[in-house]
Amino acid sequence: MIDYIIVGNGLAGISFAEIALQNNKSIYVFDNNSQPSSRVAGGLYNPVVLKRFSEVWKAKDQIDFAFPLYHNIQSKLNVFFDFELPILRKLYSVEEQNNWFQAADKPNLAPFLDSKLVTTSYNSILSPFHYGKVKHTGYLEISILIEAYTNYLKSLNCFSSEPFDYDNIDFLENEVQYKGIKAKHIIFAEGFGLHSNPFFNDLPLDGTKGELLIIKAPNLKLDVVIKSSVFMLPIGNDLYKVGATYDWSDKTNNPTEAGKQELIEKLNELISCDYEIVQHFAGVRPTVKDRRPLVGTHPKYPQLHVLNGLGTRGVMLGPYLANQLFEHIENQFPLEKEIDIIRCYKKNLN
Repeated sequence: MIDYIIVGNGLAGISFAEIALQNNKSIYVFDNNSQPSSRVAGGLYNPVVLKRFSEVWKAKDQIDFAFPLYHNIQSKLNVFFDFELPILRKLYSVEEQNNWFQAADKPNLAPFLDSKLVTTSYNSILSPFHYGKVKHTGYLEISILIEAYTNYLKSLNCFSSEPFDYDNIDFLENEVQYKGIKAKHIIFAEGFGLHSNPFFNDLPLDGTKGELLIIKAPNLKLDVVIKSSVFMLPIGNDLYKVGATYDWSDKTNNPTEAGKQELIEKLNELISCDYEIVQHFAGVRPTVKDRRPLVGTHPKYPQLHVLNGLGTRGVMLGPYLANQLFEHIENQFPLEKEIDIIRCYKKNLN
């Protein structure tokens, strides 16, 4: 008998696995790499919605929980995947400058927004109205995290890359059995793969396709993230991630020519130097129509739980939500109503 079977080894699954192990719980993880959104994500973390200069929901709580967890994983596995970098929001008018100053004066945003504009001139970027600087920002190289954590789980003999077969779950009185593994609980952290899950596929997980480029631009010499209509993120060796698109109709992980052209057009508006496209990739983010995650316990099967809907902010949300779900299961702590899947079932009943 183990405590948790975890289905999915992206940001949500890893966060839950690590919290469970830190609390001396036994786990077994299934991930067949069918949902690549965590692997191909830009990995940016940013506590501010830069379109409107507003605070991300529970931003401070998320940061306070997530980064000790990530740094503990870095130390334990002797890897490095958290790169702290300031994000500079390119400003386009005097009005935007004034909006920035007003936002930076608000008590909830003051810890995150620098009240002085950055007037630095960057190669090949014209910015007469300068930049607003966001603090407590950076990016995770998520592919490094996932590879290292997968190898760690394999070393503990608690990882399988075979597809999870929902039909093989046997429900016992206070536990479940799956292919010979008895467990108290199953955590489904499958991202967009939730649509194939017969227990939770009635939840309103939408899915938003995002496409990114990696470009090589030797003349840029950026050491910050620039946020305009796209973000431009330096990852070393004159390489930059550029993203991202938002497509609500295409639910495939295939890069498209239309997505590529959209990114190229926006990039050409931002920079004037030559560059070459090194890579183009895509993934479907697990988004929800009401922009809140999907966390909670199945109304009929109390052994089954869902941890999903992290959307575009999985780096900050993953650990915070995983801890909420863990405390809910182990200590009956109530879930925050904004994230609890009960809100969806109540809507269905009305």
